[in-house]
Amino acid sequence: MSEIPISLLVLIAIVVLYLLNSIKILRDYERAVIFRLGRALTPPKGPGIIFVFRPLDQMVRISLRQDVLEVPPQDVITRDNVTIKVNAVVTLYVVDPNAAAIKVANYVYQTSQFAQTTLRSVLGEVELDELLSHRDKLNLRIQSIIDQRTEPFGVKVVSVEVKQVDLPETMTRAMAKQAEAERERRSKIIHAEGEFNAAQKLVDAAALLATQPITLQLRYLQTLTEIGVEKNTTIVFPLPMELLTLLNKLGASAQSALEEK
Repeated sequence: MSEIPISLLVLIAIVVLYLLNSIKILRDYERAVIFRLGRALTPPKGPGIIFVFRPLDQMVRISLRQDVLEVPPQDVITRDNVTIKVNAVVTLYVVDPNAAAIKVANYVYQTSQFAQTTLRSVLGEVELDELLSHRDKLNLRIQSIIDQRTEPFGVKVVSVEVKQVDLPETMTRAMAKQAEAERERRSKIIHAEGEFNAAQKLVDAAALLATQPITLQLRYLQTLTEIGVEKNTTIVFPLPMELLTLLNKLGASAQSALEEK
C-alpha cells in the first residue's frame, strides 16, 4: 500500500480543526444573529449547536433573559419648584434579537439614556406631593413611555420603579413640621370626640337614674363599698340631695319672714 501524502494529512487536519472551530453551543436563553457576508440571516439561530463558518460568518450573541438597569440619580425640579434627586430601576428583556443587533449599537446604553430623560421630563410635570403619594401611577407612565421608545429595536421594558427620592434638608424639616401639626390636629379631634361621647353617656345615665331615684342611693352604697376596700382613713357620708333642697327652702322661708318683720 502506498503511503498517504503528508500534505493530504495536513489538509484533513486543517479541515477537521476548522469544522470543530465552527461549532458553537448556545444556551437556552441565548440567540445568535449570524451575519453572512454582511447580511443578517433570519430567523436568529439557537439554542443548541450551530455552525459559524468564519470568515464568511460573524456571530452576535443576544441574551433573552431579563436584565435590571439602574438609572443613576437625576436632578429633577418638580412643578412646585422643589429640587430633588431621584433614581430608578428599569427591568427589560430582548424580544427581537435581530432588531437589537442591527438597529441599535448598544441597546442597554440606549435604554438607559431614554430612562434618564423620561424620568426627568415626567417627574418635572408633577408636584412633590403627587410624586410621594402616587408613585405607582408615575411608574406605569414612565414604563409606558420608555417601552414605546425601545420597541423599534426589539427591547421590551417590563417595569420601572422609582427607587429613592432625596429631598433637601429644608424640605425635610418642613415636612416633619407639617406631619407633627397634622398629628396634633388629629389628637385634638380624637380628644374632643372622646369628651363628647363621655358627656353623651353621662346625659343618658342621668336620664336613666332620674326615672328610678332609688338607683342613686344604690350608687352611693356601691361607692362606699369601693372606698371601703382600700386601707385609708377617708370617711364618706352620703347626703341626699333632697335634704339640701329642703334646707334651702327652709332658709329662704326664714329669710322672708325676717324681712317681713
